Amino acid sequence: MNETGDVLLQVDDLKVHFGTKGGKADLFIPAVDGVSFEIRKGETLGLVGESGSGKTTVGRAILRTVPLRSGSVRFQTDCENVDVSNLSGRELRAFRREHMQLIFQDPYSSLSPRMTVRDIIAEPLECRSFGTRAEIDARVRDVAVKCKLNVEFLRRFPHAFSGGQRQRICIARALAANPEFIVCDEAVSALDVSIQADVINLLMDLQSEFGLTYLFIAHDLSIVAQISTRIAVMYVGKLVEYAPTDAIYHRPMHPYTRALMSSVLTLERGKTFAPMVLSGDIPNPAALPKGCRFSTRCPFARDACRQTEPEWREVEAGHFLACHFAEELLGDAANGGAAP
Repeated sequence: MNETGDVLLQVDDLKVHFGTKGGKADLFIPAVDGVSFEIRKGETLGLVGESGSGKTTVGRAILRTVPLRSGSVRFQTDCENVDVSNLSGRELRAFRREHMQLIFQDPYSSLSPRMTVRDIIAEPLECRSFGTRAEIDARVRDVAVKCKLNVEFLRRFPHAFSGGQRQRICIARALAANPEFIVCDEAVSALDVSIQADVINLLMDLQSEFGLTYLFIAHDLSIVAQISTRIAVMYVGKLVEYAPTDAIYHRPMHPYTRALMSSVLTLERGKTFAPMVLSGDIPNPAALPKGCRFSTRCPFARDACRQTEPEWREVEAGHFLACHFAEELLGDAANGGAAP
């Protein structure tokens, strides 16, 4: 995995707002509210957070399958730096076919029951006018083998396969057009634990072989640690922490990140499982609290947290977060204080 390479994807101040059912122009829900990050070539960025935090919307906004309110998504191809947020129509569709693909969460509903495995994998190639029928068939067989699918499976329909095999078909379909960037939207959450490990290992092998770049969206932190180079933690439409994987797992600084990390089971000797229980519920995105969005659930919130939104800042090299008192809380925890 590449930790020092060129930036492939640059997201700046990304905002996606959805209108309410009433249709009033002055009422909206900020599903994604000013998110910025970068992904380097050949690395995996893990995007984590509770359900409803906006993770999937970020992935779909990058692919431009949902409308952007503001912000930019820039993609560095071999020839030029493309502002994907300004593309539309045929240009956008052509760019996505060439450079970006998506692996869906549910392998059961994301495959057409009326198409054979061969036709499913070949569809992106046929949309690109890849070549003759023989050339497409050769590419499909090659991709199937790399995704550990028996070529005899190509004549069958999706209903004949297990969940893990179906997800391999989805991965093969995404890989067929030879993209540079793949959004993995909860790509293993619908699978059994043993199958999850196989699919994660397959994704890592393919990344190593083809130099792929992933945005890996998930809520299982143990899986994210296995595959990710860096991790971004999201809460109610905003990033609260963004750092290399080792920093997030061994030295989390934001209270929300610490609460998430405390819920991860460990088999290390001498360590006890003591999850940090958060009181209250996630705030309503249509009626967000003043100040820090996590202040309504944070056990260390102070008056400043409830009045002023924390600044997104770099506290260490490559380690960003939004918390007024993160360093102080970390020091308290190191000295045996009340911080988690």
